[in-house]
Amino acid sequence: MSADEPAARLLGPAEIRDLAALLDVTPTKKLGQNFVHDHGTVRRIVATAGIAAGEHVVEVGPGLGSLTLALLEAGARVTAIEIDERLAAQLPRTVELMAPAAADSLEVIVSDALRVDEVPGAPIAIVANLPYNVSVPVLLHLLERVPSLRRGVVMVQREVGERLAAEPGSKVYGAPSAKAAWYGRWRTAGLVGRKVFWPVPNVDSILVAFEAHDAPLGDEPLRRRMFELVDAAFGQRRKMLRQALAPAYGGSAAAASAACEAAGIDPTARGEQLAAADFIRLASADG
Repeated sequence: MSADEPAARLLGPAEIRDLAALLDVTPTKKLGQNFVHDHGTVRRIVATAGIAAGEHVVEVGPGLGSLTLALLEAGARVTAIEIDERLAAQLPRTVELMAPAAADSLEVIVSDALRVDEVPGAPIAIVANLPYNVSVPVLLHLLERVPSLRRGVVMVQREVGERLAAEPGSKVYGAPSAKAAWYGRWRTAGLVGRKVFWPVPNVDSILVAFEAHDAPLGDEPLRRRMFELVDAAFGQRRKMLRQALAPAYGGSAAAASAACEAAGIDPTARGEQLAAADFIRLASADG
């Protein structure tokens, strides 16, 4: 590769449509497929994630490879998880054509991301255009299963992204907000226009950035109990905690109320008022 030759050529609208036609791929709502064809958008995602040369990144749902190529352009090593066998088989070929010098920096795992229990090589970041229909379950699953992840940027449906980054008391604060906060700090990092996708989606998109806590907030049993309490609290979010949490305390509102009081939490509060630290304190009181 000459000094003037780019590390990678990126996919534009014509290349995206040609690849889709070659593979006989019709984007489906079932798989949440909307392919990015704008160079500025994929480079913006990589820059927002602060990806440096040599860093190992996991990407979920690489699709036709738009973001993959931008990551390789930045010098990253990429492990891509793709459920569609046709797309997974084509991705290394696309990289070989568009970024031949980086071909050895790509590994592809053909799997449903929700079934991936580990990612070899301890990736440090997750950078992805997540399938919108399963974005939160996929994200929480990988954060649980790949503890080496320290930061990341994901593109998701706007409402989902705002919920992930929401603070207690916000109208959109909910179970995903509290669970995501177990793993780190979240912030929205800018909207993404609809016209950068093919096909054009009927929802708005947003970037959400993540930074892991300096140290884990607790062990796995504590996380499971905390998530159980979060699900109970938001499963009946209009009810007071003493009622909403009763299923997590053997069906006893009195036991739930006593647990709240032991943790210094008002039993008449509602789940939307509790930060992740409150849920953790409540879960810790069980022990």
